[in-house]
Amino acid sequence: MSTPLLQVNGISKNIAGTFSLQDIHFTQQQGQAIGIAGATGSGKSTLLKIIGGLEDADEGEAFFEEAKIKGPLYRLIPGQPGIGYLSQHYELRNHYRMEELLTYADNLPEGEGRRLLELCRVSHLLRRKTSQLSGGERQRIALARLLLTGPRLLLLDEPFSNLDLIHKQVLKEVLENLGREKGLSYIIASHDPSDLLPWAHRLIIMKGGKIIQQGPPETIYNQPEEVYTAALLGPFNLLPAAMAQTLSVNTVPEGRQLFLRPEQLQLAGPKAKGLKAIVQASRFKGAWHEITVKAMEQEVKVFSKNPMTPGDACTLQLAVTEYWYL
Repeated sequence: MSTPLLQVNGISKNIAGTFSLQDIHFTQQQGQAIGIAGATGSGKSTLLKIIGGLEDADEGEAFFEEAKIKGPLYRLIPGQPGIGYLSQHYELRNHYRMEELLTYADNLPEGEGRRLLELCRVSHLLRRKTSQLSGGERQRIALARLLLTGPRLLLLDEPFSNLDLIHKQVLKEVLENLGREKGLSYIIASHDPSDLLPWAHRLIIMKGGKIIQQGPPETIYNQPEEVYTAALLGPFNLLPAAMAQTLSVNTVPEGRQLFLRPEQLQLAGPKAKGLKAIVQASRFKGAWHEITVKAMEQEVKVFSKNPMTPGDACTLQLAVTEYWYL
């Protein structure tokens, strides 16, 4: 097996007695994209800063390309060579034209920098000053400045949180193109599953300073180990054994409930076989409708291509043959 690009071994850190990062372990291979998901205060940013050499851990150690990552206690200028860290605050100097900021940062061979600016879609912004840029433009400039230093691992801390939908999509396309053309490895921290699920090769779920689950995004989405994880990645339903049996799921482990995402259910007419229900609400979501129904005194969410009218009778049915329990 190849040597990992990044190896994190037992990282722990106590912050003023109010928060602690506890025994973090994971590895990352070259070219792998890792998503770190967690609620605000779960420790995502602290972990990224330790990996980037911007903060010191109290315990444990991390290795990048087999070299131990050293924090501010060991480096006059904090930061691990080869690792680039981009915060959600951009951190661009005022009163500078963008071409000045980017020229100072450029460590790439002649010609490569120009191509990088094209990939980041900032070539047309070079004569503007920071105050003349939108939030999305600032984020792309900050990313370009970081990439001009030639990092091999990018740490992106909530890179989409301050962007509208249009600029968010542009930045996602930029990152995808960079990954394909430059072979970069990524770790992106976010509280929004739509930022992570489509592209991450591996997903890490953090809660209270701990990793509580990690694995392929599809596995974690469909088989969460905690309600916290399930809720973090989108809407879901928990159905007791009596409801599960009506849906033809005969065995539910004692003390657990049937876990179903809204797309794992479907609606049929009131005379169909399944769990009888009454529509409570129908919300248009673009490509689909979010239908809330009540069955056996419990509300259940279902995604449907067709709208329904509150008060309509219907039947809940399973749209999958494999189940998960929580």
